[in-house]
Amino acid sequence: MHPTRPPRLTPTAATWCGLAAATTAIGTGHLTAALLEPRSSPFLAIGNAAIDRTPEPVKHFAITTFGQADKTALLTGMALVLALLAATAGLLSRRDPRPGTALIAATGLLATAAVLSRPDIGTAGLLAPLVATLTGIAAFHALHRTAPTTTTPPPPPAHDPHDTLEEPLDPALPPETTHPDRRRFLTTSAAVATTAGLTATTGALLPGGPDTDTARRTIARALPPAGPPTPGTDFADAGTPTFITPNDDFYRVDTALSIPRIDLADWRLRVHGMVERELDLDFTALRRFPQTTRTITMTCVSNEIGGPYTSTAEFTGVPIRDVLLAAGIRPGAEQVFSTSTDGFTAGTPTDALLEPERGALLAYGMNGQPLPAAHGYPVRMVTPGLYGYVSATKWLTDLELTTFDKQAYWIQRGWGRLAPIKVQSRIDTPGGFGRIPAGRTTIAGTAWAQPIGIERVEVRADGGPWHTARLSTEVNPHTWRMWRCELDLPPGGHTIECRATDHHGTTQTPRRAPVLPDGATGWHSVFCTTR
Repeated sequence: MHPTRPPRLTPTAATWCGLAAATTAIGTGHLTAALLEPRSSPFLAIGNAAIDRTPEPVKHFAITTFGQADKTALLTGMALVLALLAATAGLLSRRDPRPGTALIAATGLLATAAVLSRPDIGTAGLLAPLVATLTGIAAFHALHRTAPTTTTPPPPPAHDPHDTLEEPLDPALPPETTHPDRRRFLTTSAAVATTAGLTATTGALLPGGPDTDTARRTIARALPPAGPPTPGTDFADAGTPTFITPNDDFYRVDTALSIPRIDLADWRLRVHGMVERELDLDFTALRRFPQTTRTITMTCVSNEIGGPYTSTAEFTGVPIRDVLLAAGIRPGAEQVFSTSTDGFTAGTPTDALLEPERGALLAYGMNGQPLPAAHGYPVRMVTPGLYGYVSATKWLTDLELTTFDKQAYWIQRGWGRLAPIKVQSRIDTPGGFGRIPAGRTTIAGTAWAQPIGIERVEVRADGGPWHTARLSTEVNPHTWRMWRCELDLPPGGHTIECRATDHHGTTQTPRRAPVLPDGATGWHSVFCTTR
């Protein structure tokens, strides 16, 4: 006799056990984090750890492919991977819950390690992955105990053809499905699903940090109102951006999956390292330095030829130069190593920050408003003429004067150390593969060369002669300039190209180069059809 095989969960029930347990763990972990330490959410902590450890080519692919939705793409991909792991945990546990329990526990340990790796998360943050792991295991076991099972009957004994005393047994007997308590399983599933949904929703709706409204009003009272647009600074009627980029439209590229929420009353900026006097400034002390407002165009090194990652705003703050001179810079301090509250670091050449004409800022205002949280509230760096990855640390908390021996976040990943912005121009209209009327056609676009400024933009069609474009009014050499040019285009297909020249006489190179290691080069071109 062959004994009956032990009962197993049905594949559907096993998959549901894993998925429901994982969703419960994510929800309770996110809620616990929102109540205690917002950045300790296990899901977000694993995501941040993934960003830090992702190979550079993969990061560049994500930014190029998904643009400013790269973080959404990462979170969606993580959700799919976790769903696959959860389903696998359930299917591996059809006979015994221990394999799934081990996989949930291992994921919990991974989340704990991710939380511990974040410099901006305190000890209380460890409760979020702990709660997530325990509730995930509890939900998994509760569902596993009540889930439908199948029992496979023993295989039939071998049939002796010479034995005529019994009929041969059917070797294809179907498995018998049993339901220990369908109502109990449905009730448990409903309870687990409700818990997962409520905790995840509540965690998402909670503010997850201090109320910044009162503090923002305090900053707002110190800011000058945004001035009226300077006439002639853009050709928005011809298809260029407006000269000043609205805060909601200003590009955002950073490594933060969740936006830090910082209490202004607790905020401090430490200035230390190779200095004569270490400074520990709260916001009131920072405001004692002279305040200024400067119009600055910022550009991301990830901007491909013709890309959108450049924007302009009126930033209000105090000159970094004044703060550094107050600390007293010792000889040999090659860079200012800045650190964000979430652990991001950047290294800015000290000489660039000390240039009075460059005017780098510790900014707390943007277009007449306090810095938006997504753009670095309460204080960020803004340094004209350098790509943001070395000069524009958001959520700033620390400035260390040191040498280039200390490598910042992106330098460790193969990017260039100095990162001066290159002479660039792009065509904003017509768009690529656009269809436009034949004849006199307006070509319009944008050019930038901070901190030198744009002297000239030229445009040509189909490799023909260059035509000098009309430039918008220059506000200062730290900002972009819009341009427009009228060309006669006969019916057919046309390739339009542009190139810019800065005030030093440097003309944009035609040589194509990728963004790594210190910014893309090449002429922007679009193909359009006239009829």
